[in-house]
Amino acid sequence: MRSFAKAAPPRRVRRFNVMALGTALLCAALALLPVAPAAFAADAAQSSSNTVNIDNFAFSPATLTVAKGTTVTWVNRDDIAHTVVNDANPRAFKSPPMDSDDKFSFTFSTPGTYKYFCSIHPHMTGVIVVK
Repeated sequence: MRSFAKAAPPRRVRRFNVMALGTALLCAALALLPVAPAAFAADAAQSSSNTVNIDNFAFSPATLTVAKGTTVTWVNRDDIAHTVVNDANPRAFKSPPMDSDDKFSFTFSTPGTYKYFCSIHPHMTGVIVVK
């Protein structure tokens, strides 16, 4: 005689809940958000005030006013090389060609107006005013 045993109920397969994981990660990241800007705010404010970005074939800001003894840093954000050269006296300050994300710094110790340009792209000009 044949025995007809009752079949076991199918096992429930637990599925990985991607939405729940994403929500948990987002909440964790947002919980850290108020701490992160406070930690970096002082550094960002200090570095951006004396920084000239080179982006889209332009110096930004085009005119920067600083105090005597200030070090100004140019940062190339373009995908092409640029230079920074003093217009009146190239010996005063002249950067080598800067690739993407390269930096060049110069300390202005004498008050005055310093016009500069990119020797590769002479239409790119800027001014540093030292008080």
